[in-house]
Amino acid sequence: MTVAHRQAAGWRIEAPCPVGDLGDWISRLLRAAGGGGVALGVDLPLGLPRAYARGLAGDFPGFLRGLRADSRFFQVCEGLEQVSRDRPFYPARGVKGMTRAAHAAALGFDGAAALSRACDRATAWRPAGAPLFWTLGANQTGKAAISAWRDWLGPALAAGEPLRLWPFEGGFVELMAPGRVTVAETYPAEALRQLGLSLSGSKRRQSDRAALAAGLRDVLVRRRAVASAALAGEIGCGFGGDAAGEDRFDSLLGVLCVLAVLEGDRADHVPNDPWVRCWEGWVLGQDGGGSERIPALMG
Repeated sequence: MTVAHRQAAGWRIEAPCPVGDLGDWISRLLRAAGGGGVALGVDLPLGLPRAYARGLAGDFPGFLRGLRADSRFFQVCEGLEQVSRDRPFYPARGVKGMTRAAHAAALGFDGAAALSRACDRATAWRPAGAPLFWTLGANQTGKAAISAWRDWLGPALAAGEPLRLWPFEGGFVELMAPGRVTVAETYPAEALRQLGLSLSGSKRRQSDRAALAAGLRDVLVRRRAVASAALAGEIGCGFGGDAAGEDRFDSLLGVLCVLAVLEGDRADHVPNDPWVRCWEGWVLGQDGGGSERIPALMG
């Protein structure tokens, strides 16, 4: 995680660091806020595709509150014969000939596109994100959703922690309040576009991340943000050469995306679609680009 503190003249951003124990993460964030509110951007899915949510009662926050950590829902399927609404995540490992179309069919969906939420779909500015229930390969988010929903977010909501989920419970800035953590989904590829940055190569390579150092410094100036000495070092060296360098880079992109909305540089836009607002969610700062690809309201 990367933490930014509001100061009189703007923001001070610290270097990325491990989240630590999830059990007291919320209370630690609130203590660090000194009685103020916390805006938390997370790089993981918040929401369910409408093809899955059809027939469910309530909304996505209520769905999370009702999940138990030992629920079958979190057990990744080995084969398509195990896939069901009770166990939607697939596959546990690579199997010859597996396809997303077959995965969708096993869930009773009408085509592979139904696996994706509206905000996951490709726009004119970035490629598509991975569908929620897919758990294989570098471009997948299923394992992140399982880990976060099972080990942190679901239990925190069920325990009555002071969390509010955007956009399901209101506007992002509207939800901010002292003693409360407002959680929104961020997406690094979308954040890069929002920040006006273009990555040449792969964000998995330290040299390619380091090539963005000047651009990131410019963004900090525009956001009225000052980097700590440790963060300045991370930016200059491309966030290090270890495997976690990409995660540290993504973490900074996420906090800059959050600051853009808090400062009013980007709107907390959400399509006027009841499925999006109740079940699918949206990516913070993402505008309506590509929204014409949203499938028709189901059932």
